[in-house]
Amino acid sequence: TRQVTDFPHLLIAPSDFMATPAQKPSLYERLGGIYPISCVVDDLIDRVMTDARLNANPLVNEAHHKVPPPGFKYLVTEMVGWASGGPQQYSGRSMRDSHQHLNITPKEWEAFMDDFQQSLNKFNVPAAEQAELKAIVQSTYGDIVIGKDETS
Repeated sequence: TRQVTDFPHLLIAPSDFMATPAQKPSLYERLGGIYPISCVVDDLIDRVMTDARLNANPLVNEAHHKVPPPGFKYLVTEMVGWASGGPQQYSGRSMRDSHQHLNITPKEWEAFMDDFQQSLNKFNVPAAEQAELKAIVQSTYGDIVIGKDETS
C-alpha cells in the first residue's frame, strides 16, 4: 500500500499556512516605474543643460552642446531605471569614461546635486526615496569629480 509520504508534492507543511513577510518593493516600484522616473530626468536634464554654474566650465558647456538633450535624457532614464531595480539595462558608457575629460570640480558637483534636489522636490518625490536616489548618485562621485576647486 502507498503512504502519503510517497507523494511528496501532496505534503503540506505548517509553514505553507504562515504569512511570510512581504518583500519591500524596489525603489523602482516605489518611484512608480519608468514613466515618473522619466519625468524627473526630463526636468533634471533641462536644468543641468542650462545651469550657468555648470556651463561656466568650458568642457561641460561644450559637452552639453555636443549631444542632443533627448538622447542624454534617454540614457539617464535608462540608468536610473536600472540602478533603482527596474528591468532596464544601462547601455551607455561608464560614468568615468563619460565624465573624466570634463574636469568636473566639487563645486560643480554641488551645483548638479542642487539641480537634482530641485527636480526631486518639483515632483514631490518622498524623502525616503530621495535619500536612496541621492545615495545612488553620490556613489558615482569618485568617477565624475576629477577637477579641483580654485582657491581664492
